[in-house]
Amino acid sequence: MEGALAKVMARAGFAAPVSGLQRLSGGANMESWLFACGDDRFVLRRAPSAEWIAARPLDMAGEAELIRRAHAGGVAAPEVVAELTPQDAFGIGFIMRCLPGTADPAVALASPPEPAADLAADVAGAMARIHALDPASVPFLPRLEPAEGVEGLARQFADAGGDRPIIALGLAWLRAHLPPPAAPVVVHGDFRIGNLMVHEGRLSGVLDWELAHLGDGHEDLAYGCMTVWRFGQLDREGFGLTDVATLARAYEAAGGERFDPARFRFWLVYRTVWWALGCLSMGQSWRSGTDRSLERVVVARRCTEQELDLLLLLESEAPEAERARPLPTDCPPANAGTGEPSAAEILTAVSEWLAATVKGKLDGRERWELAVAQNALGIVRRELAGRPAISDKALADSLLAGHEDLSTPGLLAALRRRALSTLSADMPKYPALARARTLWEHR
Repeated sequence: MEGALAKVMARAGFAAPVSGLQRLSGGANMESWLFACGDDRFVLRRAPSAEWIAARPLDMAGEAELIRRAHAGGVAAPEVVAELTPQDAFGIGFIMRCLPGTADPAVALASPPEPAADLAADVAGAMARIHALDPASVPFLPRLEPAEGVEGLARQFADAGGDRPIIALGLAWLRAHLPPPAAPVVVHGDFRIGNLMVHEGRLSGVLDWELAHLGDGHEDLAYGCMTVWRFGQLDREGFGLTDVATLARAYEAAGGERFDPARFRFWLVYRTVWWALGCLSMGQSWRSGTDRSLERVVVARRCTEQELDLLLLLESEAPEAERARPLPTDCPPANAGTGEPSAAEILTAVSEWLAATVKGKLDGRERWELAVAQNALGIVRRELAGRPAISDKALADSLLAGHEDLSTPGLLAALRRRALSTLSADMPKYPALARARTLWEHR
């Protein structure tokens, strides 16, 4: 692989030897490989397969071109130095100069309030500069209109079985709250902590432009404020760094458009539904053979995180009597017995063996994949202990048709219990779960 990279770099004018190639952890869609060429460091961004990239509205050549235009337009974006060609026989992708710092959320969100406020201002300014790029200069970008987007989500929901009531509730809300048309701007589409490079407490770069499109700039503002992308900073709703009002003021001060709370809320709900369905699509990709990585099936179970977040977003619109209604009793876990080890105990033993025997022999991407495997074993173990059924096609259809909603007696309480129980099995360490338990169970 290093030899093939060296040929690509030589074609781009970098004749030094390639060394230190390593796969970076993370990246739900694309591969990222860090390497050195002489004294400089670069990152190869590559599609996992031709089948995977074929379904994307924006191909990798378009992504590379957009990054070039953003870099030239003053956005803290990487410098693209080379693109892979079919003659390279090395896949589909491009190479960028490595930016200083890290995209690790733990680093970005570790700052006390004042440095975090500086980083939040950097983030708001970068968003404003992206939204100020000339849409006419990037005609290859797809366009997202709210109504078309919602109906696209509805089709995706139907393709995934159409049987998750909480997602159906979110879709029904979106159809009833479409915002008025907005002047299209360049939207990054994945602008959040984890895709932002931070160096010495300040923003050093914006990564992962694969979801870019033309649309409403409030989508970027809302997406980074989703609970899942705040990585446990539940009280800092603005990207895990500050409050939304402060973030909005910084965005406006940097030249961004006037903040509209209603549009912001629409896109917050929209992208929560979008990511819930995106998680489910990971499982479908694994089933189809497009990507058989373990990560796909584990991420698919993160759908329940977004279902919990959807309820937390929408429950304020339920009548007070429904918000105050106690939760139905949860099903008790099955008795494991005291005889032969249960299937759940065998899974625990395997996980403990991996940690004690294998973990110390791995590093980098392989060590991260081991953590994914242990997470998968935990999901199965907890499901065997009594994960409730999540599918309810009849209820989902009723919600989509408007026959039931959050004013239906007992519905909100039942959905709350369903969300708590399934997320406890799938991702019990999700930070919002503990807060939801406090809000919903102690009444």
